[in-house]
Amino acid sequence: MAGWRGHAGLPAAVAHGLALDDPSLQGAATQDIVRNVEQASSGTSAVTGTISGDAGAAEKTGGAARDVLTSTTALSSQAEHLTEEVQRFLATVRAA
Repeated sequence: MAGWRGHAGLPAAVAHGLALDDPSLQGAATQDIVRNVEQASSGTSAVTGTISGDAGAAEKTGGAARDVLTSTTALSSQAEHLTEEVQRFLATVRAA
């Protein structure tokens, strides 16, 4: 806490005890606590934003994977159909 950290060169725990007895130091300590809570809140919001972004990216990746699977399945079906058509054509050519 900026207002009492260096108070007479005393250790922080002792200085903290003095801050409780001095109203002006209590205000500084309270402001320091508020600032720390605000910084923690900002950090938490940043982490939440990152996680949300990652979740959105994962959802898009999953959607893209489903699209690829659907396209691959359709392509496989078309390849099967084309193979059957080519076999029929070749059978017709051989018979002629």
